[in-house]
Amino acid sequence: MGGIGGCITLIVVGAILTFASDWHMDGVNLDVVGVIMMAGGLLGLGVYSRVLRRRRAAALPVVDETRDRI
Repeated sequence: MGGIGGCITLIVVGAILTFASDWHMDGVNLDVVGVIMMAGGLLGLGVYSRVLRRRRAAALPVVDETRDRI
């Protein structure tokens, strides 16, 4: 799972587990699992946007303004 879609999926599934489910499992707190998934999705979005911003900055052409014009 990668990219923006994977991060948004983590956030959505985590929110469903935390706020919309009433399941109970022995030894597993689904509210905590949901919060961890949402935090991971938000962290992933931040990292992905930072990497994407660097790629865009590296792809910009360099213009040389110091040449003499005739």
